[in-house]
Amino acid sequence: MTTVLDPTSESRAEQRELVIRPESLDGLTIGLLDISKPRGDVFLDRIEERLTSMGASVNRYMKPTFAKPAPVDLRHEIATSCDAVIEALAD
Repeated sequence: MTTVLDPTSESRAEQRELVIRPESLDGLTIGLLDISKPRGDVFLDRIEERLTSMGASVNRYMKPTFAKPAPVDLRHEIATSCDAVIEALAD
C-alpha cells in the first residue's frame, strides 16, 4: 500500500482512489502549472522538454500568486483541457 500525503489544509483525511496511469504519454495533453514562485518556470521548462520528447502536448498555466489557490476559472480550464497536470512547487 502506498500512502500519499496531501499538502492542502484539509481538516480531515480524505480517502481517494488512484487514477489508472496511461501506458504512454504519446498523444496526451499535459498541463504544467506554475504557482508563481521564483524559478518554478525553469523547472517546468525542463519538464516540458522531456514531455514533448515523449510525444505529449503541453499547455502552460500560471497562478496569479502562490499565496492563494488557483482561481476557479483557471482550475476549470486545466481540468477540461488536460489529461494530467504537473504543478511546479518551490522552496
